[in-house]
Amino acid sequence: MPDPLFEFHGSAILFDMDGTLVDSMAHDERQWHRWAARHGLDPAPILKISHGRRTDDILREIAPHLATEEEIARFGEEELSDREGICAVGGAARLLVTLPPDSWALVTSAPRALAKLRMECAGLSLPAVVVSADDVQHGKPNPEGLLRAASLLRVAPAECLVMEDTPAGIQAAHAAGMQAVGITTTYSWDQLRAAYCAPDFTGMRLVHDDGTLHLTIEPGPRPLTA
Repeated sequence: MPDPLFEFHGSAILFDMDGTLVDSMAHDERQWHRWAARHGLDPAPILKISHGRRTDDILREIAPHLATEEEIARFGEEELSDREGICAVGGAARLLVTLPPDSWALVTSAPRALAKLRMECAGLSLPAVVVSADDVQHGKPNPEGLLRAASLLRVAPAECLVMEDTPAGIQAAHAAGMQAVGITTTYSWDQLRAAYCAPDFTGMRLVHDDGTLHLTIEPGPRPLTA
């Protein structure tokens, strides 16, 4: 039997939401296309930087003059009104139900209301600890959200594993002193620059005993440049 591609033994797993637990890419792209059309902007440059980051951070970067409270609020209302095509990433539901309630958290760049909606649409339960865009001053790649989640779970950062689908999320995990696994739903292995990646959660196996999580990822293809 070949060695597992990855093994983690620790106390907690911190999950990103969009692109990691929840497939919402079509939803996100529709929203940014609507917003760009309203302001006469090309959506292509926006989509290159939008994944895994807070809306207000993106607006400040691409159109500072539009990064007003009113504009951000309208953007959020439009996101909440669109539920089409939101579903769970493969294997996510099975993995989450095997995790003890106090051993995982959601750390997302989405506002809390949107996180609740999308998890519900995907048929996934929210954990007790949710750190959203509303809860931090600095979004990913800043590690603030991840460190806050670890603190709320009362575990050391080194005891945490982060599941992320964007370079910003992987950078945040590394800055927090946490291990990270990239989920290649949005970016390739090379783009994520993660030591380990998986296409989804179907090849992951989890057991827990005496407060310790033991996660393995079955062997899979590595990129040619890895």
